[in-house]
Amino acid sequence: MTFEHLEEVLAIEQTSFPTPWSRYAFSYELLENEFACYIVALHGSRVVGYAGMWLILDEAHVTNVAVHPAWRGQRVGRKLMKELIRRAALLGAVRMTLEVRASNRVARNLYQSLGFVERGRRRGYYTDTREDALIMWMDPLIV
Repeated sequence: MTFEHLEEVLAIEQTSFPTPWSRYAFSYELLENEFACYIVALHGSRVVGYAGMWLILDEAHVTNVAVHPAWRGQRVGRKLMKELIRRAALLGAVRMTLEVRASNRVARNLYQSLGFVERGRRRGYYTDTREDALIMWMDPLIV
């Protein structure tokens, strides 16, 4: 992901999450966070999805995954996740974790199909609705 993708990423972010990340948050990730890795899925020159992670020591933490509504159900999220997993392994990660809304059945099914396993729950994690987050791990990474 580069700054040229930011407007389209922000538009997808707005339609995907009740409490979207700000321009500042994405800018910080791209410019300042040495642990961050963000990717986009393109159709031609259009951004149709994006995903990000932090790589700290030998662990990768998925920060966000979102797909444009018109492209959902077309395996874009799966491709983004597989690319994050591949890059995490290349960068030395041996495991990956993420949080997902307990109500987000589509995302949970995707993560489970990739090999993630539910390992815990963060009660009231999401500040907008106080919804629980499920903590999922892929340990070891399955590339």
